Amino acid sequence: MPSLPRFAVLSRLLPLAVMVSVLAGCAIAKPRTDDPLEKFNRKSYAFNMALDKHVLRPVAVGYTKVTPQPVQTSISNFFTTIKLPISIANNIMQGRPSDAMTDTGRFLINMTVGVAGFFDPATHMQIPLKETDFGITLARWGVPEGDFLMVPLLGPSTMRDVWQFPVDGYLFDPLSYFERNHKFHWGQYYIPEVVYFIQMRAQLLDADSYLKSAYDPYAFVRDAWRQTRLNKLYDGNPPADVMLQLQQGSNNSNNNNQQNFNPDELLKEQQQWEQKQKQQNKSGNPSGNE
Repeated sequence: MPSLPRFAVLSRLLPLAVMVSVLAGCAIAKPRTDDPLEKFNRKSYAFNMALDKHVLRPVAVGYTKVTPQPVQTSISNFFTTIKLPISIANNIMQGRPSDAMTDTGRFLINMTVGVAGFFDPATHMQIPLKETDFGITLARWGVPEGDFLMVPLLGPSTMRDVWQFPVDGYLFDPLSYFERNHKFHWGQYYIPEVVYFIQMRAQLLDADSYLKSAYDPYAFVRDAWRQTRLNKLYDGNPPADVMLQLQQGSNNSNNNNQQNFNPDELLKEQQQWEQKQKQQNKSGNPSGNE
């Protein structure tokens, strides 16, 4: 199995990636209420955040101070390229041979012309990146999403998406294959994994301010993550009825797709909604009905 620390950081960082990325075709949703595992999820979230605060973030901060930006970019390019077999395999299983061929082209070009993936000539050649995973594959096969699940060490997921970690990590990840077939006395085969999650965490340091500003950080992470997964499942254009279901009756003015969605808007909307609910509860109207 691939090492646990890498999966832990990737899943922990996924919602942060949402907050620093501009998401096309994703409408703002009020905080969700369909979270039957919320009590467990909040405890798991608190544990993951404590781990990040005391271990992951300090290491990432130190890394950025001693590593020049061009080196960081090259390291990021390498891991983006070396992980492409995961997307290639899942695009094949999803019945998307064109996307699989596109990612294969990126992989071959960057591993050769790009000097083992440390440079990214494929992007300059306008070859798009078609990233996907086994959770998306299961969704395309019709597997229900299931409840939202904040897994200790692993981070946000669902009963369906959590399967991407063992499947993608064990079967399709070249780094995992390398680890299983090289037995060094001092564990040197884990060095790429360690560098990988440090680099990923370092790229997202600027996103920390979003969590600090959130009225309810757990709800913000949960909702942002679920919106991003939905956006990814439908290639940035989720159907209106699916968005309505996600939004659970939020204002119609927010139901239209927004081409320049910004995490600041999601944060502002959720703060306003949470504060409104709090005021209504104090005034004796806990249901929120006007």
